[in-house]
Amino acid sequence: MKLARFAVNGRIHEGAVNNDGQLAAADGAIYAPDDVVWLPPVTPTKAIGLALNYADHAAELKMESPPEPALFFKPTSSLIGHKGEVTAPAGIAYMHYEVELVVVIGRRCRRVKPERAHEVIAGYTIGNDVTVRDFVMDFYRPPVRAKGYDTFGPVGPYLVTADEIPDPADLNLRAFVNGELRQQGNTGQLIRPVPDLIAFISMIMTLEPGDMIWTGTPKGISHVYPGDEMRLEIDGLGALENRVVAE
Repeated sequence: MKLARFAVNGRIHEGAVNNDGQLAAADGAIYAPDDVVWLPPVTPTKAIGLALNYADHAAELKMESPPEPALFFKPTSSLIGHKGEVTAPAGIAYMHYEVELVVVIGRRCRRVKPERAHEVIAGYTIGNDVTVRDFVMDFYRPPVRAKGYDTFGPVGPYLVTADEIPDPADLNLRAFVNGELRQQGNTGQLIRPVPDLIAFISMIMTLEPGDMIWTGTPKGISHVYPGDEMRLEIDGLGALENRVVAE
């Protein structure tokens, strides 16, 4: 099932995508996708990011993969929905997209064993971990400024429930800018797969329903400018589209 959150005339709705591709709200109303304001498909208490979880991405940055998962928090204030605008801060030199599989937690959990991780997953969505590379340096670690600006967390367009994604370890990821393919990879290349990430993170903290784990991005980042259109795709999860605008 594809679940969505969206606003119409200032009212927030939760619903699902029907067989005709329309949005069916919980109250029975039907809306065309172009007639709504898309919101992040869930409202997490926290969004946890993974740095350098693809070896090819670490190599393109001339960095070593960390010996254990390198975590950071993506501020919930950075999250926007499908079709929302990403604001490029003034005066920056290098801002880029990052296509990522985002795992959404379905129930409160702590100290989850890898073999039982599937029991706590509600589903999956697409995340764009927008980053200003200017601020990814040793003295900017963790990368709060680089990744924490408002609008730097496009996510969606919907939450695809776990039953529709039988193998999250074999999903192709793609990022297009103005229709040009810039980035691609497969979740089978993750250094630390989803069950191991859930086990590691839940050893540290309690995970709540709606919490997001952003699993990392493959090789292929490049600068984006105001006016650029980003389209991120993951097999079975649809396409997340966002435009870059100037501050």
